[in-house]
Amino acid sequence: MRRVAWHSTAALWALAILAFAGTFAYSPSQQAFGRTTVGSSDEAIAVAALPREAREILEAIKRGGPFKSPRDDATFGNYERLLPARGRGYYREYTVPTPGATNRGARRIIAGNDGEYYYTDDHYRSFKRVLP
Repeated sequence: MRRVAWHSTAALWALAILAFAGTFAYSPSQQAFGRTTVGSSDEAIAVAALPREAREILEAIKRGGPFKSPRDDATFGNYERLLPARGRGYYREYTVPTPGATNRGARRIIAGNDGEYYYTDDHYRSFKRVLP
């Protein structure tokens, strides 16, 4: 049996991992890990097209509250990297009530410090920029 140096084996493993990871390359204009990133016009929604509950939360955000969920106005970390990259604390999240849900549901509005808003109805798997 032929012995292979440990560094050769490690190099082969590293190449295999890089090749596999390359199939998940992130691009803001494409899908990342099966989730829609924000970037093109078909990823936007007019305020009038939002569900009634989302429009009410959007108005509450603009007024500064009050909010129904104790988790509202918490920092949104953007760990999914689907929104434009910003510093920690830039985004805040707000629960959009889901009729019939016994928990917070999957709908949220994310607010940026510069006045932009994003809507998700699938618990951060995709976002739509809210158009004024």
